[in-house]
Amino acid sequence: MSGKFDPSNAIQDFLVFGEFGDVNPSITDSSTFTFMSPDRMEELFDHEIEGCFLYSRHWNPTNKFLSDALARMENSESAQAKASGMAAISSTIVQLCDSGDEIISSRTIYGGTYALFKNFLPRFGITTRFTDLADLEKVRSLISDNTRVIYCESMSNPLLEVADIPALAALCKERGIKLVVDNTFSPMILSPIRLGADIVVHSLTKYINGTSDCVAGAVCASDEFIHKLTDINSGASMLLGAVLDSTRAASILKNLHSLHLRMRQHSENAMFLAEKLRELGLRVYYPGLPDHPQHALLTRLMNPGYGYGGMLAVDVGTLKDANQLMTRMQQEKVGYLAVSLGYFKTLFSAPGHSTSSEIPLDEREAMGLSEGLVRFSVGLDNNIDLSFERIKRCLADVGVI
Repeated sequence: MSGKFDPSNAIQDFLVFGEFGDVNPSITDSSTFTFMSPDRMEELFDHEIEGCFLYSRHWNPTNKFLSDALARMENSESAQAKASGMAAISSTIVQLCDSGDEIISSRTIYGGTYALFKNFLPRFGITTRFTDLADLEKVRSLISDNTRVIYCESMSNPLLEVADIPALAALCKERGIKLVVDNTFSPMILSPIRLGADIVVHSLTKYINGTSDCVAGAVCASDEFIHKLTDINSGASMLLGAVLDSTRAASILKNLHSLHLRMRQHSENAMFLAEKLRELGLRVYYPGLPDHPQHALLTRLMNPGYGYGGMLAVDVGTLKDANQLMTRMQQEKVGYLAVSLGYFKTLFSAPGHSTSSEIPLDEREAMGLSEGLVRFSVGLDNNIDLSFERIKRCLADVGVI
């Protein structure tokens, strides 16, 4: 990593003109594309030609515009928009791994990813070893001749542990394996490729789109890897077909241009709530707090100006208290009892019984995921003081404080 990098400036400088000089690029509402000669079509089937389109499962101009903007944001050579975050993760992994290969993964990851690694991939001979990636010597001891990938989340779901991406990247380069980082929780805040990661995946559904009205994902990586994903004969993206609709790609591209403003507000509001909730004596998980185990690490790695993120978690003791609290908060219009994140309203859920429910109870307990944990995706509230007073009243109503 060299020099300063500002993801919002990279996106701001990405200008695309529509077919008639539109300030928004025209939406290519077509599944297939015409050729002026059979020879040109045959040539494209033989190898990818920049700016030449064949079929929207391969590439589509609108998806390409979004992909190029995402590559600028992540400072990668290339990118590909996908139909979901899980499509981004699964296509990346099956492109990198064959039967008999192994993955080393953080033990604290999104439940859907855990289920993919633990339950689904073994059917194809791909196995995963879950561990605490903060223990680098433990990680080193788990690497075998069959290891192809180390997988982590830049900020883990839901405990908000921060990955030491440079250290993991150095270990991967030493052993000739790939570091794949899910950056869904921290777009713009962290730039994993600049920190040494090989591949970054996103659920665009969350912060990047920001309006909870679509499902989408992305892979950001080298030109070589994206070409492998889209190869007509052997590419996981091309052959598995998890294609993002062009209309959705266009709407996400528009929303991407306000991401820097939204991330600052999400972060500012989350920091306010984290400090206030800790003052009430609650156990708060938020990397912006000085007593968070990786606070200093994140402060060192982060891009300045976007804060510490909009996600926080609070342990209220028991599942009963968590459920009562969330019910009251929805009644008091704090936000919605709902999974997902990155919406302009606050969303909250008990991850042990929702987004992390795929992880067995004993493993959740081992990683410190309490039954009483409530995960907050803090919204864009203009009056965060009012929101806190409502939360405080709800906490008192259910006897947590």
